This record gives sequence, structure tokens and C-alpha cells, in this order.
Amino acid sequence: QAQLLESGGDTVEIGGSLRLSCQLSGYSRSRYCMGWFRQSPGKKREGVAAIYDGGRHTFYGNAAQDRFTISRDKNKNTLDLQMNNLQPEDTAMYFCAVAHSEGVCLLEHTYTSWGQGTQVNVAS
Repeated sequence: QAQLLESGGDTVEIGGSLRLSCQLSGYSRSRYCMGWFRQSPGKKREGVAAIYDGGRHTFYGNAAQDRFTISRDKNKNTLDLQMNNLQPEDTAMYFCAVAHSEGVCLLEHTYTSWGQGTQVNVAS
């Protein structure tokens, strides 16, 4: 059974950067979607960024375009999210997730295993 543990969340100033990391264990189906989602209080969980086929394909949600970069470190078995130029609207709990079958990588229902989340706060 896949286990995911996120880290790297923090409080930063507007324009700052953070790097989130998701440590994976018990998961070998890397050809399927692996992604980052976020959720703010009162809002639906939204897809931030995802990779497919071990990183051959990457996908970004509208909020992440040109500011966030998702990557996979196979040696460390992590899924990372570099976030730059953070804004107050990026404040959320960030979750990593992996899929066990084919699906659309930025859609929540594609994923079957989730981490507990790491909190990102951007001070306004």
C-alpha cells in the first residue's frame, strides 16, 4: 500500500519561494499520474501540478503556470514542487497523491492514495 508524506510547508512573505517534497513508499506504478493538489478553507480541492509516465509529461493548473515546477527524484523516491513568487491566494493545505490506474492527472478522482498534507501560508 502506498504511503505518502509531505514536507516543506511554511509561512513566507509575498513573492517568496518554497519547495515541497513528498516522500513515497510502497508505490511502484510510476507510469500513472502523480500530483500535487491544494485546498483552502471553504474551497474545493484543486489540482496544482502533476506528472505522468515517470515525468515524461507534466501538467499544471492555471494557478501554477509559470510559477511552479513539479519534478520526480527517482533516487530519493520523492515528488517535489518548487513554488516561486508566492501570493496570498496560494495559502492552502497542499497534498500529494498517486494514482493506481489511468486517468486525467489534474482531476482529484484519478487518485487513490493521498498524503496528510503540508500547510503553506503566504503573509499578506
